[in-house]
Amino acid sequence: MISITKLLFAREYYGDRLRYSKGANRMTNGAAEGIGPVVVWNSTKTCNLKCRHCYMESDSRKYNNELTTDEAKTFINDLADFKVPVLLFSGGEPLIRPDFFELAEYAASKEVRPTLSTNGTLITREVAQRIKDIGVGYVGISLDGLKEVNDKFRGVDGAYEKAMKGIENCVAVGQRVGLRFTINQHNLRDLENIFDFIEEKQINRVCFYHLVYSGRGNQMMDEDVTPAESRRAMDIIIKRTKDFEKRGLKKEILTVDNHCDGVYMYLKALQDGDSSTAAQIKHYISTNGGNRSGIAFGEVDPFGYVHPDQFTQHHTFGNVRDRKFGDIWTDVNNPIMRGLKNRKPLLKGRCAQCKFLDNCNGNFRTRAEAKTGDFWQSDPSCYLTDEEIA
Repeated sequence: MISITKLLFAREYYGDRLRYSKGANRMTNGAAEGIGPVVVWNSTKTCNLKCRHCYMESDSRKYNNELTTDEAKTFINDLADFKVPVLLFSGGEPLIRPDFFELAEYAASKEVRPTLSTNGTLITREVAQRIKDIGVGYVGISLDGLKEVNDKFRGVDGAYEKAMKGIENCVAVGQRVGLRFTINQHNLRDLENIFDFIEEKQINRVCFYHLVYSGRGNQMMDEDVTPAESRRAMDIIIKRTKDFEKRGLKKEILTVDNHCDGVYMYLKALQDGDSSTAAQIKHYISTNGGNRSGIAFGEVDPFGYVHPDQFTQHHTFGNVRDRKFGDIWTDVNNPIMRGLKNRKPLLKGRCAQCKFLDNCNGNFRTRAEAKTGDFWQSDPSCYLTDEEIA
């Protein structure tokens, strides 16, 4: 995750203290010194939508053997013991779990900050107020374009209108809320409109995700943006972030799942003759160190299995029903886990030769494996040219 706002303006938001703290790039088991990783818990596989790019391949069926309430509380206790700073409740659709509020409130009581990733369609005014009351730090609502594009992606007519209502309800009760937008060829043209949208709706934050080829997202590999389109998307994101800052609008703008974004921003600042901003960007991306799946970020699926991140569920390190999360996270007997802790010597292709490897850390391994069959090959979504990385 890259904070465009932080890199350009050194503005501080909650997550920045985990991403850009001193020594973060040297950690092997957590986000910062004395802190464990941020953990995503896909708390259920059941969902009321059927998104085309869903890495969980979720649908409306009920799945057996998901963690019970008591098992989930034991898991949260283990996270607290391991000093995990944030637990992101995701799905499926996490609000479908009848014990969501109980578990989120329990996490907050254990000083593990609960956050929520949702499709937004179930957030009534009452639900929004309850989310705020129990101490959920942030609600991320997925929206992958305006009405027709979004509903096509979500697989349900009316999903856009319901998500819109969910956003409005969060804003109305003062709950911090943001958009999650996955860039692809079908919605690239909506990018400018998304910035207009978050301004109009008084939305605090937007995360622009790069497509990861996982789950049903594997079927969209040929619908991903080209390198030229990635650069054009970044130009729009940078331009509009600067415009917000110029007009005094405090919006947190981030990109997710492609760490060459930070390098592109650095090179663009140099090209524009802005050496001061270039130095600031280089400082932050060097402090962060790039992709940290298996280090500062991890995932637990609905059935208790631990993975490097939510897109890499085909590699499993253990189950929280059998061992504490912290014990699993620090066990390097699995070659993938061991490799992720220190991946630079294992990387191949362009990644191995890139002069910005310390700032990117090989980008996203799941895309490399999906495209080439080799977990350590170069990430095909790196849009930097050979000349830029040489």
